[in-house]
Amino acid sequence: MSSIKQFQVTFDCAEPVRLARFWCTVLGYELVPPPKGFTDWDAFDGSGPSGEHASWCACVDPSEGGPRLYFQRVPEGKVAKNRVHLDVRAGTGLVGEERLAALEAECARLVPHGAVRDRLLYDGVDSCIVMRDIEGNEFCVD
Repeated sequence: MSSIKQFQVTFDCAEPVRLARFWCTVLGYELVPPPKGFTDWDAFDGSGPSGEHASWCACVDPSEGGPRLYFQRVPEGKVAKNRVHLDVRAGTGLVGEERLAALEAECARLVPHGAVRDRLLYDGVDSCIVMRDIEGNEFCVD
């Protein structure tokens, strides 16, 4: 029996191109090339009927180490807490105040790009900052 070596994480969202660009900024990912016949994602984004937004977009880790992220437009908005979320690993190997400082720095980097700080979880040793992306999806700076 063979095992799966690759997977992608799929986001249901309202604005696939915009959300993909946000996550490219967060993770250092790159957008995949736009569909055939389009010079860039901006052209594809407004190509639907009456300027309707593109129905999908994807981004990838340029080092090929992380999963592909796929963003698909859905008609309904977010209504509940995510059952799965991404952890942005900014404090790996750090503890206490040093870890907290690294997480706070990453949080400060993301807020100007549209991320929203929700709350800090800190017990004096371990810490995590719960945040939301530009469409309200929870993620953690960990």
